[in-house]
Amino acid sequence: MSVSESVGPQALPELKAQVEKILAAAKQQGATACEVAVSVQQGLETSVRQREVETVEFNRDQGFSITVYSGQQKGSASTTVTGDQAIQNTVAAALAIAKHASVDEFAGLADEQLMAREFPDLDLWHPWDLSPAQAIELALECEAAAFAADSRISNADGTSVNTDVGCTVYGNSHGLIAGHAGSSHSISCVMIAEADGQMQRDYWYDYGRRADLLTDAASIGRIAAERTVSRLGARSVPTCDVPVLFAAELAGGLFGSLLGAIAGGNQYRNSSFLVGALGQTLFPEWLTLDERPLLKGGLSSSAFDGDGLATYAKPFIEQGVLANYMLSTYSGRKLGMPSTANAGGARNVFVTHGNDDQAALLKKMGRGLLVTELMGQGLNMVTGDYSRGAGGYWVENGEIQFPVQEVTIAGNMRDMFKQIVAVGKDLDLRGSIRTGSVLIERMKVAGS
Repeated sequence: MSVSESVGPQALPELKAQVEKILAAAKQQGATACEVAVSVQQGLETSVRQREVETVEFNRDQGFSITVYSGQQKGSASTTVTGDQAIQNTVAAALAIAKHASVDEFAGLADEQLMAREFPDLDLWHPWDLSPAQAIELALECEAAAFAADSRISNADGTSVNTDVGCTVYGNSHGLIAGHAGSSHSISCVMIAEADGQMQRDYWYDYGRRADLLTDAASIGRIAAERTVSRLGARSVPTCDVPVLFAAELAGGLFGSLLGAIAGGNQYRNSSFLVGALGQTLFPEWLTLDERPLLKGGLSSSAFDGDGLATYAKPFIEQGVLANYMLSTYSGRKLGMPSTANAGGARNVFVTHGNDDQAALLKKMGRGLLVTELMGQGLNMVTGDYSRGAGGYWVENGEIQFPVQEVTIAGNMRDMFKQIVAVGKDLDLRGSIRTGSVLIERMKVAGS
């Protein structure tokens, strides 16, 4: 049986039938309401190191998770077994948990009239017909290109080629049963360079739903090598307050922190530096951050959220102002607000960008730090205080002067948001947040 038959769109009818069976079992055992997600995933993971094959792993996972309600009491359980007896046992386990749970006035399914009704083809299914031998060949090609790029590349820290496909179906006792099949593929390379007694490590990768749109393996290897070699000679800098430019591959994390701060869970727990900030100006007025969950081919596209609600396009930041929180049904009820159909998070977030590439942003910055590496977590979600270990490049007169390591960058997220000077057009398309490099007017750089 081919991949497309076993875990692709052809598998949807069987998974939907399984969801119906689980919902019926929950009703038969006395649940007043129920929701369930059934999935099957399949993948091939290969990696090489120092021109030798390190791993070749085929994986296939399936199972389901169920949440049942006994009035306002909730219980959840999951299993990787899908037979009839496993269904009965898992439903019984979830109900037993529910009976011991506290009564929660906000618990329960979302309103039936809000359930998704339309399920357009979002172009998520692009399997890669890749054999283990072909995956190994690609990985070796990628690593060989990295070694050939510069004589200072002394070692490899892992090159991988991965492909994954899967199918998920969600259903609840309102009668909604819907699902989709999707694919994701990646090539990555991590190299080590050595010169003058110093060793440095860096990487590059590509990731997407379509293998034919990935950067070719040799180019990924060359970029990984170039990035690694450019780190040689890195040193610290004196402590200073200067502009900081976050490279595009890191800038998404800044907006990810925003999404975490406006998530319903952190809002109703009063554990966010943006509690009660709805309607406040947080960013420059030229900046908008919006969600497009129905984007064709998007890395996180879906016609429905984790509660079964129909997803829709919306701004979280509109002309600098916080326009919406990110709410599930439960967190919305806790806050006395309607769900924003964001159970499970935001899907395909776009950040306003200008016409400058990274080089132009360096010119605009003049003197400061280009950050290409971050270490540690470093965000206090309650206060917004931000402090992380960083590496990158020191910039003078708009030009990179030398690589930098062993520094810490610090600020407060509210200040950082307001002090965004520009967002570049060098968009990183490998994640669910699409943004270019982000220039912040001033941060503390703590070094030697």
